[in-house]
Amino acid sequence: MKGDKRVKVVLADDHRIVLDGLVSLLESDPDFVVLAALGSGEEVLEYLKKDLPDVLLTDYSLPGISGLELTRKVKRDYPSVRVIALSMHDEAHLVKGILKEGVDGYILKNIQQSELKKAIKQVMQGMPYVSPEITKLLVHDLHQPEEEATFLTSRETDVLRLIAREYSNKQIADELFISERTVETHRKNIFRKTHTNSIVGLIKYAIEKKLV
Repeated sequence: MKGDKRVKVVLADDHRIVLDGLVSLLESDPDFVVLAALGSGEEVLEYLKKDLPDVLLTDYSLPGISGLELTRKVKRDYPSVRVIALSMHDEAHLVKGILKEGVDGYILKNIQQSELKKAIKQVMQGMPYVSPEITKLLVHDLHQPEEEATFLTSRETDVLRLIAREYSNKQIADELFISERTVETHRKNIFRKTHTNSIVGLIKYAIEKKLV
């Protein structure tokens, strides 16, 4: 693809180093042109008022407007824009949630460079793209009894153990080498899955399940 046939891409991620890497990767390929590299969903929505890309490649976890909400708004207001979610989350309920919003692709951040380019080109041809690991996860989830959907992931279990030890979000983030925002996401998922609404309830659950 040359000239105006290049795929026009807008990137959204709140980590500058990730954005810089994606810009470098795509701009070095004559098939792509990066129109903008933005740090939030709000910035993306402002940008789309003046120029539309072919593809929006967005992080699932964004400050302010989440990747899920951003996808919902873009698909509603700019249906011609293909949306690919780039995420570190491989939990079935999160993946299914954003797929329901009409996302055109869902890929993990640990993918190879070639897979990222393949995903963009495939959605440009009107075909959805989901990382192979995610496809396996969804197929496995389909074969699980309904009650197993409430089970905690291994990372959620790690977070729960630390909550039970009265660690703060920052301490948990430091202990598990993840961001505080990711910790907060895990906390919300844990509350939802365990049907509790208090720390006391979480600790009781952890003791009953012999997690602490």
